[in-house]
Amino acid sequence: MQEQWKQQHIPVKVYRTDERLMVVAPMAGIEPENIVVEVTADGCLVLHGDLRGQFKEIKDLLLDEWSAGNYHRELVLTVPVNAPCANVTYGNGVLLVTLPISEQVYPARLVLERITPTHGTHKGNAGHPPSCVQQ
Repeated sequence: MQEQWKQQHIPVKVYRTDERLMVVAPMAGIEPENIVVEVTADGCLVLHGDLRGQFKEIKDLLLDEWSAGNYHRELVLTVPVNAPCANVTYGNGVLLVTLPISEQVYPARLVLERITPTHGTHKGNAGHPPSCVQQ
């Protein structure tokens, strides 16, 4: 039996306060540098993660009851956000995206910096009201 890598739908939880929108998504088995978070100009949040080179040495898959990676999800955001000022963290297989709410959509493509093989971070303003400068 060979392991099949298929794109998986990511379940999410979305929270909102007066100042920020938070999206939490499980993305088990992904390394931080293989995760992309993007806010498009039309207010869509795209979460994507690719599994790269896992289990290459394994010859025979004996039981296949769960899958890790390739993940993809697109969400239409209900409020405009300031993506360049976002805070994105990944740890223990869970992605947390914290987006400051703004008057208009500021798009951005966000990548994570690897801290350890299973933890990564993109620090904007740690999810607090925007203090970063627009580019």
